[in-house]
Amino acid sequence: MTTLFSAKTARPALALLGLGLGMAGCQPNLDAANPSPSANGLDFTSYVAVGNSLTSGYTDGGLFNEGQATSYPALLAQQFAKTGKGPASFVQPAFSSAKKDGSGYIKLQVVNGTLAPVQPTAANNYLGEQLAVTGVSLPGGPQLEAYSGNQPDNLGVPGISVLSSVSSLTGGLAPYGAINPFYERLLTTAEKTTKDYVTYIGQKTPTFFTCWMGNNDVLAYATAGGVVAATNPFGGLTDTTRFGIGYRAILQTISKGGTVKGAVANIPNVTSVPYFNTVTVAAVVAAYQAAGAPITTIYVQALNAAGTATAARAATSADLLTLTAQPYIATHPGVGTTPTNALPSDYVLDPVEAANVTARTTQLNAIIAKTALRFKVPVVDANAFLTRLATSGIATNGVNNTATFASGNSFGLDGVHPTPRGYAIIANEWIRVINSYYGSTVPQVDPNLYRGVLLP
Repeated sequence: MTTLFSAKTARPALALLGLGLGMAGCQPNLDAANPSPSANGLDFTSYVAVGNSLTSGYTDGGLFNEGQATSYPALLAQQFAKTGKGPASFVQPAFSSAKKDGSGYIKLQVVNGTLAPVQPTAANNYLGEQLAVTGVSLPGGPQLEAYSGNQPDNLGVPGISVLSSVSSLTGGLAPYGAINPFYERLLTTAEKTTKDYVTYIGQKTPTFFTCWMGNNDVLAYATAGGVVAATNPFGGLTDTTRFGIGYRAILQTISKGGTVKGAVANIPNVTSVPYFNTVTVAAVVAAYQAAGAPITTIYVQALNAAGTATAARAATSADLLTLTAQPYIATHPGVGTTPTNALPSDYVLDPVEAANVTARTTQLNAIIAKTALRFKVPVVDANAFLTRLATSGIATNGVNNTATFASGNSFGLDGVHPTPRGYAIIANEWIRVINSYYGSTVPQVDPNLYRGVLLP
């Protein structure tokens, strides 16, 4: 899939830097201490989740049935049901059982005697996965098997942004239903060229909702190293004016003008995820030295304010190399070792670009907070919560979960999206905020019942 809708995904050869894997699978099944369940007047019988890949259950670089089944909305619905006021069922837009692996996902494999994340490709028989691709190409990636059931309750669409949710904000671009394969598969033939996301979510009549939107309004820019491709209309940092218009439209629509209760989450600090903190400049230098290259500096391609390439510069510890920099280095011998063979800028988020991401995230989160106040719903501070996960870890029943790539339990092999364990941890933060705001006692999930990264 192109980077129009999601972060670039990891490919083989991370073994060069070492994964440092511990046991990242299921921990012992421990009983979570939960209070007596009560909805305290909330009605979860028709719970609807609005959002992007983080809502859909996307993990390990793909959308597939197992991931969808452990999305945080699916886990919330499971816990809501324990109050006696929850949904009888919570519908995910699952793929057919014969194509359960959906878009395909990265797996750990033994490569040259070392564990490494491997992307499914034609060359490796797609890792034996049962893919749901049709063979047709859309601008945003391979078309996927159409979803044929009634409109699902989990409306999460990988790659969608606030900017791309409202057709009037996109300046006459092709309808989003004809671009994004994850959205296209949810629509009828007629809807693909006529129905934007805000209209789509307006078809639901929830009694309670969650909304986690806005991540892709900064993430696409960050994961591309601050390089905005001319072919990607959603690759920049969304401006505050259009974001505000779009976000208000989303909340106005799903809350039915503020008459439906719910909760929203803000935008995390995307630079804290493993995608930006696994491959470091020092580690790349050390790897080259270990291979016999007498170097002490890594050179990266610089860009000027207009986005035009300028002379290469020496990378510093303040530069955030993307997770995809490692396989690029492994397949381009000597790249980065001289100014004339510099690492391309789209594999590097420099300090200025990182500061731009942080500043825009702060601005957009202020809009989210103001809009939530207007519609009288609480905000899950995902920014603070995931920063805490990255800096100190979060313990669940004696097991510490961190943001360390592959071995930290929390993030999958694309370095951006949570594992099932990570989604369970996030679900508990949603529950904590909902309980605090509404006085309910929805029981929390035991994250230790859910896996981290699967070992082969």
